Amino acid sequence: MKHTYKLRTASLLIALLFILSLFCGCTRSAPDSDPTYETYTASAVHDTAPAMDESSPEVQKARKEFEQFCDDLFHEQLSDNYLSLHYSLADPSAYGLGDCPRSFGDFSLAGLKEAADTQKEQKARLAAIPSDLLTKEQQLTYAILKSAFEAEEDFNGLELYYQPLGPTVGLQAQLPVLLAEYIFYDKNDIEDYLSLLSTIDTYYGQILEFQREKAKEGLFMTDECVDTIVSDCSAYLVPPEENFLSATFDERIDSMSDISDEEKAAYKARNLQVLSEHFIPAYELLLNGLKELKGTCTNELGLCYYPEGKRYYEYLVRSSTGTTYETIDQLRDAIDNQINYDMAAIYKQILDHEELSEQLDTYQFAYTEPGEILDQLKEVILKDFPALPDCSHTTKYVPESLEDSLSPAFFLVPPLDRYKDCVIYINRGSVSSSESLYTTLAHEGYPGHLYQNVYFLSNCDSPLRKVLNFSSYSEGWATYVENYAYTADNNGLSPELGQLLACNASATLGLHALLDININYYGWDKEQVASYLSESFGISDRGTSDEIYEYMLSAPVNYLEYYVGYMEIRHMKEQAERTLKTNFNLKDFNQFILDIGPAPFTVIKPRFNEWLKARSSR
Repeated sequence: MKHTYKLRTASLLIALLFILSLFCGCTRSAPDSDPTYETYTASAVHDTAPAMDESSPEVQKARKEFEQFCDDLFHEQLSDNYLSLHYSLADPSAYGLGDCPRSFGDFSLAGLKEAADTQKEQKARLAAIPSDLLTKEQQLTYAILKSAFEAEEDFNGLELYYQPLGPTVGLQAQLPVLLAEYIFYDKNDIEDYLSLLSTIDTYYGQILEFQREKAKEGLFMTDECVDTIVSDCSAYLVPPEENFLSATFDERIDSMSDISDEEKAAYKARNLQVLSEHFIPAYELLLNGLKELKGTCTNELGLCYYPEGKRYYEYLVRSSTGTTYETIDQLRDAIDNQINYDMAAIYKQILDHEELSEQLDTYQFAYTEPGEILDQLKEVILKDFPALPDCSHTTKYVPESLEDSLSPAFFLVPPLDRYKDCVIYINRGSVSSSESLYTTLAHEGYPGHLYQNVYFLSNCDSPLRKVLNFSSYSEGWATYVENYAYTADNNGLSPELGQLLACNASATLGLHALLDININYYGWDKEQVASYLSESFGISDRGTSDEIYEYMLSAPVNYLEYYVGYMEIRHMKEQAERTLKTNFNLKDFNQFILDIGPAPFTVIKPRFNEWLKARSSR
């Protein structure tokens, strides 16, 4: 079983405030003893509501009020910080958002509490709208918003438990990449970028103050986490002209044909000045502040050892995964059952095909270059996934100086009004072209994040839904199709080897998700983790187990976002296979998941039951 402690990040467009920013698998039947795999029954489906008078004043009033609510919420969410606005809209003025301040927004404890009050008001306004009078699409959006508001209520009073910094997935690691990919459509964008970049030291000052408040309450990060962040961020403390933000800025400027050489030179000089006076000092301020706070950690174990740690973890699971499992106990048991099922499938494959053991260390996919991989995947998936409109993608490589601090790969979600322009980053320091690049690009490209985003943005009519981000849906889908890629046609692997590798990838990810829960909710220490890995999986290297442990402390629930979403989608597929039998069509199922779009699984599952009932009655 391969070990990996870093995961891909679907979208670097993370929420810069932790508020309601309504911003791998085997195909055999599952074991009957797993309560997750309940058989489909018509009683699980709500009866269709009686027909209503579409023209009645009450209906029209409710639908208009909801439309206005969604429009207001859309504007409120995108006006929070200018970086998010620019990444969401290429032309904000077309949506009435051109006058937003050029800043990263406010990051403070007071700001988080104020956001909670705003959410309470928004929830009350939503509740006043009679959902039974809305259209079917409006009812779906209503259910999504209601679920999100309810999940965020659990965050009230726990604001200082939030940690925006951390290895790989922390804001300090992701923000520079967002700045490097900030698109210049015209001169105004250059000015906006330089204005925004000039505020980064102020913004990091706010984050540092938030860290001091965490430290006062005994909630600061471990010394090991501080050391990792400081080490990773040292790559930003180089002379401005050697900073990758200088090179990427120059590339964007040089590609613009509507400004003179003199203007280009002036912009480049201004960028170097801003890097020198604001960007580098921002990282010096942040890292020096973290060093000063080092040693104030009061808990070097999981979240559950903090006073409100279990409650905070329950909130994280609910808000980050949207899972249909009602308790952490149920979720843990389901993950454990799935791991055991995958491991049993692995052992059976090896027993049935002894030659596979020798192939595990020597296999290679038929395609190893990013361009040819994406082109092949784009074609081979057509039998099992609906067609996409034409779109373009650019593949880039993470700067060598940042390879140790960024994910193996990531996809940048395009603006909703330019959704056909996509960018995928590959970290050559983490991804092997012969071993994992094929499945990595399935995750990030086709039929993963790129495909799912272009599909949804091209078919959805709601601006609000286009900017709502439910990471477990997105990462669950990408992990589900990454698993599919192991057995995709003409990928260079035998069906037996592909099946084995798919089960191995699924079990590996599940193991990390299970350790996340056991460490952060049930309180496992390093000794328990090391013992479990050694006795159950033969992983006896103590450095590996300790590394996994430290990562789970620094990024709780990160693995669950991937695995729980994947498991929810996989279980729905298997339920549909058992119910529909020979009438099951994989493309139809995949299209259902794609059409419903990003949402909590508590919202998706009832609609899946309705879809399944309709299919089974044909």
